[in-house]
Amino acid sequence: MGAVTLITGGVRSGKSNLALKIGEKSNYTQKIFIATAEVIDEEMHERVEKHRLERGDVWKTVEEQIDLVSVIKKTGEKAVVVIDCCTVWLGNIWHVYGSDNSNLETNIENLCSFLKEYVSQRQVEIIIVSNEVGWGIVPHDPAVRRYRDWAGKLNQRIAGIATEVYLCVSGIPVKIKGEQ
Repeated sequence: MGAVTLITGGVRSGKSNLALKIGEKSNYTQKIFIATAEVIDEEMHERVEKHRLERGDVWKTVEEQIDLVSVIKKTGEKAVVVIDCCTVWLGNIWHVYGSDNSNLETNIENLCSFLKEYVSQRQVEIIIVSNEVGWGIVPHDPAVRRYRDWAGKLNQRIAGIATEVYLCVSGIPVKIKGEQ
């Protein structure tokens, strides 16, 4: 039986580093890093390349902005998969398919249902990085408020199926769900 781990926190709080550390400690030799960001400019390209180099050859990087389920299905047994990050994935869904509530709910439900079923039947570790976006000032723009709300719903759904949940603050991980 597999496991889902959620790592959440603010921007640059150490989430990705923690995900890689947990993944590198895994006994599974197949290590897949799913990058959800779309490279849209030179600065983003430089960031992506820097992170790819930091991960090294241990991790196979797969760039997928939308269809996380099909990429995870291809991993098979005895794999550790890092998804970085789900809030970017949600923004991609919003941008490509629209922001109506039923579309967002369907995509979140499909991902979470798949993850729950998949890890119950396979020896796979899935580590999900996601941002906490609702801790700051309430956005002035209604669309940004809606995105913030949906990101919170996504995090709650993933946390509900996760075996372990970590909150990263200033580079310090705090386990908030799972055996201590």
